[in-house]
Amino acid sequence: MSKIDLHPRADANDVLTIGIPRGLLYYRYHVLWRTFFERLGKTVVVDAPSTRATFTAGDAASVDECCLVSKLYMGHVLALIDGQGLDATGAPTPIDALFIPSVGNLGTLKHFCTKFQALPDLVANSLVERRPRILSCLADSLDAGVSMRDGFIALGCRLGARPKEAKAAFRAAEREQARAEEALAHAQQELLASIERLPAAERPLTILIAAHPYVAHDPFVGGAVEDALRAAGAEVIFADEFDHERAYKKSFEFSATLPWIVNREIVGAILALHDHVDGIVIMSAFPCGPDSMTDDAIQRCIHGKPILALTVDAQSGTAGVETRIESFVDILRYQHKGGYLHA
Repeated sequence: MSKIDLHPRADANDVLTIGIPRGLLYYRYHVLWRTFFERLGKTVVVDAPSTRATFTAGDAASVDECCLVSKLYMGHVLALIDGQGLDATGAPTPIDALFIPSVGNLGTLKHFCTKFQALPDLVANSLVERRPRILSCLADSLDAGVSMRDGFIALGCRLGARPKEAKAAFRAAEREQARAEEALAHAQQELLASIERLPAAERPLTILIAAHPYVAHDPFVGGAVEDALRAAGAEVIFADEFDHERAYKKSFEFSATLPWIVNREIVGAILALHDHVDGIVIMSAFPCGPDSMTDDAIQRCIHGKPILALTVDAQSGTAGVETRIESFVDILRYQHKGGYLHA
């Protein structure tokens, strides 16, 4: 039984423009979020991709114990508060409120890092002098009995929608999210199939990047790794673009107790794609708690493919990353082609 009021008072019906920080779960759910708000007639504003300046601003506003990606998220929040967000046309647009959900879990063994549940409070308390207006919704199926669907419907009602309209908006958002995920998984499958149709001697190195999407796809965090791999002539695929449901089920071959849903999906994707890639790059943002356990277990328990583990921190420069990638690719090429003469 849900413990949330699905028909709350419309205390946010004056909010017309909603800012979504380009960080953390944005990289997983941005299609769902944008579709939901736009179906309710709201304007969605997102700030520019991450840069060193984004991190510097967020770092100054964060406590030291926050992980790198949380500090980066705070920088995106500040950009939106300062009017640096862009609407769908690319026009600078001020916002009426920030959307920062509280996401704890989607069920048993489907937990997110605790920082996602605490995020609205973290932002509000870190920026108390700026007094940001925050729209949030809860997703905590286990402890609060509130599904993500329930949380969004309640938020839609707060924004002035009737329950029927909020439910329709969330159904549409779920469909668009599913289509986007299916398109990524299909493109990945087609790419692998096209590589495997080539004669063995003509196949490029295929390397799997295994990381949270806000690490793998954020230009400040993971961009240098992808760029270095492609510059070395490798074909790159991503664990988070593999079919999520299949990856989650596959992960139980690795662990029956791993609690975090995204780490499960990463592990499952590694197992499913293991025989289709030449090497695996595991990336983590310092100091990620779930990754500190999962990444070590992957390196200890998954054998048969070379694995490069990279931890990105605020002091990381691209030169060190490029050197390690070049060395890793050289090793793979030697194994793949049978010697450096074929490089």
